[in-house]
Amino acid sequence: MAQPRLLVTMGDPNGIGPEVVAKALARPDVRAAAELAVVGLRSVLAPWLERAGAGGVEVVEPESAPGFVPRFGEVDAQAGRLAHRWVEFAAGECLAGRAAAMVTAPVNKAAFALAGIRETGHQEVLQRVSGAETVLTMLATGRLRCVHLSTHKPLREACAFVTREHVRRALVLTDREFCRWGLERARIAVAALNPHAGEGGLIGREEVDEIVPAVEDARAAGVDARGPFPADSVFNRAIAGEFDAVLVMYHDQGHIAVKVHGFERSVSVNLGLPFIRTSVDHGTAFDIAGRGIANAESMAEAMLLAARLARGAGLAEEGRG
Repeated sequence: MAQPRLLVTMGDPNGIGPEVVAKALARPDVRAAAELAVVGLRSVLAPWLERAGAGGVEVVEPESAPGFVPRFGEVDAQAGRLAHRWVEFAAGECLAGRAAAMVTAPVNKAAFALAGIRETGHQEVLQRVSGAETVLTMLATGRLRCVHLSTHKPLREACAFVTREHVRRALVLTDREFCRWGLERARIAVAALNPHAGEGGLIGREEVDEIVPAVEDARAAGVDARGPFPADSVFNRAIAGEFDAVLVMYHDQGHIAVKVHGFERSVSVNLGLPFIRTSVDHGTAFDIAGRGIANAESMAEAMLLAARLARGAGLAEEGRG
C-alpha cells in the first residue's frame, strides 16, 4: 500500500521551525511512516537537513524569496508573509486531494500582524481557506486529549463563550471526528468552568445554566458526554483511561494539563477541517532560534500522528483510538 503524502510547513523561518522539521525528518520511524515533503524555502532548510543528517527530503517552494536570509529571533514581516503563504499552499493541496494531511511548524503572531495579516494563527487561516463552519483545537499527549471550547480569547471573553449551544456543538463535533478517526463511540468528559463544578450554583451559574443542559442535549443526540466534572480531578481520570477526551472551557485549562502531563510529546490537532492537520504544541522559541538546541520530539510526534490518521490507524498507538 502506498504511503500517504504529508506536507510539512516550515513555520516562521526566523524561529526553530526549520530546525525541528529537519531533526524530526532525520528519524527513521518518521521517514518510514509517510511520504513527506516540506513546504518552505530550500535555502533555509538545507543547512539544518545537512546538520541533522536528513538527506533526500523533497522541498516545495510555492514562491521564491531571492536573497532571503533568516534573522533568528527577530519578528520580520517577510518571514511572517512567507509562513502564511506556506500554510495556505499546504491547505490548498490537501483540499485538492494532492496531500493526505498537513503538519505545521510554529508561526509567529507578531510577524503575521507586521505583514498585514489579520489572522492570528494557523486555525484562523485554515478555517478561512477550507470554509469550515466550526474548527476546534485539541492537544494530545499519550492518553490525555483536551478539546478546547475556545483558544485565543481573553479570559473574560472565554468565560462568556461558555454557552449551551457552543458546548453542545463542540461535543457533537468531537464525537463525529473521533468516530471518523476510528472510534466507534467517543467517551467525552466535560470540564467545569468554576471551582467544584459550581457547587450547584453557589460558585457560579455556568454549570447549571449552560453546561449541564448542553451535555443533556448532546446525550440526546447520541453522544457519550459526561459531566461537568471539577477540573482539578477530571484530567487524572482521562489519563487513567476512563475518557477518550476532555472538553475544556478555555485555553489554559487544557494547555496546562497537557503540558504538565507530557510537554515534549504533546501535539495539536484540529477538529472540523475537511482534511487532517496536526502541529507542534509550542511556539517559535525566538530565544533559542538558530542555536541548534531545540527539541524536535513534538514535531516528530505530529508527523507520526498525521501519518496514523491518514492511514486510518486512529489517534494513538497506546490506549483506545
